[in-house]
Amino acid sequence: MTVDHAVGHNALRGITLKIVSVTVFVGMQTCIKAAGDVPAGQIVFFRSFFAIFPIIAFLAFKGELATAFTTRRPFNHIARGLVGVGAMGLGFFALTRLPLPEAITLNYAQPLLVVVFSSVFLGETIRVYRWSAVAVGLAGVLIISWPELTLLNSDEGLDDQEVLGVMAALIAAAISAVAMLLVRNLVQTEKTATIVLWFSSTASVLSLFTLPFGWQALTPMQAALLVVAGFCGGLGQILMTAAYRHAEASVVAPFEYTSMILGVVVGYLVFGDVTSLNTLIGGMIVVAAGIFIIWRERQLGLERTRTRTATPPQG
Repeated sequence: MTVDHAVGHNALRGITLKIVSVTVFVGMQTCIKAAGDVPAGQIVFFRSFFAIFPIIAFLAFKGELATAFTTRRPFNHIARGLVGVGAMGLGFFALTRLPLPEAITLNYAQPLLVVVFSSVFLGETIRVYRWSAVAVGLAGVLIISWPELTLLNSDEGLDDQEVLGVMAALIAAAISAVAMLLVRNLVQTEKTATIVLWFSSTASVLSLFTLPFGWQALTPMQAALLVVAGFCGGLGQILMTAAYRHAEASVVAPFEYTSMILGVVVGYLVFGDVTSLNTLIGGMIVVAAGIFIIWRERQLGLERTRTRTATPPQG
């Protein structure tokens, strides 16, 4: 097998794993939405606790379980857990109150906000191309949100559950972007398995603090759906990690947006959600902006590599 053929084969495998992981995550969201109006903290517990089982099984299979929890940075993991739980809880709240395609598409604001926060909090240099893409992408998010946000001007607007859903989804995307910055810091010293296991464990414990705020008795069907959602969350994490191991992020990441197509199809077939024109147009704008940012990151990475190669060693 030639080097080019091997690289192409690995890229195809990475893309396939990414699409399968996206499908599993949409399955997770579908189960959560199908479970009905369950408190967000309770959903976070099921999603986090039952995600641990497939992750532990996978690590045991690879012989990496003994060292998976080992870390010198427990407080960093706990901070990431606190932020991540907030994002997850708000995201699940939005999911139970919005059509599936809209809930999925609004989450695409997260990678755009990662660019903004990287500049604000980490002092990263963001040039005009990526700022332009972020501005266009956020305009797409506004197009998706506009029908609900305009209800705020009416007398009954504040009672509308979809208004609350949109606001929760946008705040969740912002908090999730902060969580991604914390993860980017952790990956410099920690293994992926350690980050994932610490997060699932921390989220499971933190979500129990919401017990006094109205957890409810679940029907057997609701409990089964939330357990399956948890397993899907863990399995999706494993598949996603494997995808990035087989191919470069710039190759794999754009396939995250296949979730929009799946969301439209599943939303219609399972919940009877008819995707609005605003969601379709705004979603395509956000997707285009996101893909441009990924492409731009790749170009900058190649430029940095060429610069390092062209610079002769000193001394």
